[in-house]
Amino acid sequence: MSAFDDGSGFDFGSAGPDFGGDRPAPPPLTMEERAGVLDDLAELEVFRTLLEPTGVKGIVVDCPDCDEEHHVDWALMQANLRQLLEEGQTGRHEPPFDPNPDDYVSWDYASGYADGVAALAERDEPTGRHGAGGKHSRDD
Repeated sequence: MSAFDDGSGFDFGSAGPDFGGDRPAPPPLTMEERAGVLDDLAELEVFRTLLEPTGVKGIVVDCPDCDEEHHVDWALMQANLRQLLEEGQTGRHEPPFDPNPDDYVSWDYASGYADGVAALAERDEPTGRHGAGGKHSRDD
């Protein structure tokens, strides 16, 4: 399960790490959480490889702190995930100036798109394997 599956996404609204101030350092990620973030990084690279050539600039994330959508380009999303691995949280980032919402897709959309591409590739394989779900397919 990725951090996007629960609908809350990553905390783009939190202030950056303040380990010397009155906020304690976040607890380290569990092995399961680290594995999930590493999976997200790998998926993000697939999404970017497939979608960037079509003009998609990144991922749109619903922010629970401000109840707004944040448009996060591919590089910033990757940096956020890496920061989450290293520090256990993400810091505050400036949103792009006047982003075009049509240039960004949700994590679920990107996952479905990747599934569709995988299904087409599987269908076109000479071995004729059929019926298996894509890497991003869900059982629910």
